[in-house]
Amino acid sequence: QVRLVESGGGLVQAGASLRLACAFSTRSFSTYASGWFRQAPRKEREFVAAISGSGDTTQYADSMKGRFTISRDNAKNTVYLEMNNLKPEDTAVYYCAAKAWLRPLIPGLIFDYWGQGTQVTVSS
Repeated sequence: QVRLVESGGGLVQAGASLRLACAFSTRSFSTYASGWFRQAPRKEREFVAAISGSGDTTQYADSMKGRFTISRDNAKNTVYLEMNNLKPEDTAVYYCAAKAWLRPLIPGLIFDYWGQGTQVTVSS
């Protein structure tokens, strides 16, 4: 019922910023919680951030907190991930995910829908 398309990745130097976008194809955007995950080569998929359907609650992995910001524009059916002061270790494919979820965010929330990912490469 939901298609997610990520965009905004690219090649940047250390210290630069990027803003990723995740476009939702759905009539019920505000009923879906959303999350960002990333996977580096030969590494496990890693949680980055999550946001509630209304946008009033967010969660971050400890390593990203203070440097990354998740937000959403419900009028535009889009979730964003702003990444500042990027480091080479941030290099990964970044994936957007969604789940029909009207309750507050909970740790370990399992997302049902996934995008194809967008590549972020940070050079030193």
